[in-house]
Amino acid sequence: MSLCAGCEGVGAGLPARDPVLVGDVLAGLVDPVTCAVRRPVLPVQKAWSADVATPGGAACGRCGARAEWHRTVRGRWIMIEPGELRAGVVPAGSRWRVAGDGTAVNLRSAVPSDTCRVSHFDVCAAGPEPVGSPVLLALWRGHARRIA
Repeated sequence: MSLCAGCEGVGAGLPARDPVLVGDVLAGLVDPVTCAVRRPVLPVQKAWSADVATPGGAACGRCGARAEWHRTVRGRWIMIEPGELRAGVVPAGSRWRVAGDGTAVNLRSAVPSDTCRVSHFDVCAAGPEPVGSPVLLALWRGHARRIA
């Protein structure tokens, strides 16, 4: 890659530095910026610790379905549907595992051999119906019957 004369001279005084791709820098900034801007809106704002970790969790503020709040690996909060599903019937990207300490981990495209959980946001009846997964659609319809 060729640089302009001004840019080429800037790095000349720092020969020990490796070049850094702009995409890597921007990817590192996305999480801190979005965490600083967006705050999770909980139905009950009073306590993050006791109410979040209790079995049965809370009710979704949009559709009224029961779900459990869990902190993700990156420090965000996500509502996870109660119960587990066979991992083979849940689409990649929608598979979650809750660790022993209560942390929710997105399995992305990994295919665990046993079970997984799903995010409530994937099956919330206040949102659009899921496409391409009969299992997620069935959960969505179950929530939709409650608000109908």
